[in-house]
Amino acid sequence: MTAPHPRLIEVLRETADRLKQGSEYKWANFGMCNCGHLAQTVTNRSPKEIHEAALERAGDWGQQALEYCGQTGLEIDTIIEALLALGLERSDIQEIERLSNPAVRRRMIAEEENVTHFARTNAIAYFETWADLLEEQLTTEFRNAAK
Repeated sequence: MTAPHPRLIEVLRETADRLKQGSEYKWANFGMCNCGHLAQTVTNRSPKEIHEAALERAGDWGQQALEYCGQTGLEIDTIIEALLALGLERSDIQEIERLSNPAVRRRMIAEEENVTHFARTNAIAYFETWADLLEEQLTTEFRNAAK
């Protein structure tokens, strides 16, 4: 899991809040899926802009993250670069799209039995749970550094 950072925690919570407030969610649309919503929060781009950027290269968000290169000039790489600047790794982007980070899933399953990667409620829970885990890590690191 990525290292905890206050800005990443804030972005995860903000994304969950937007989804709770009814932002349009479509897992099959690059701009309105799990990664698409996180990208909206980070870049302030519209779902349409994100979706169109993602269509510049073949593949889902996971494949896009694997093929990321900061030198292409493609808009999708600019968007991915903004996500990576939060401290995310390429594998985190893959996991966000499928809601598949093992630590986050373990915590979620304690509360919800049927977690699917394409459901708004599960995306909200995933972002909130991940933010909680990162916040706990940050608090632990702060306490350990203070000793």
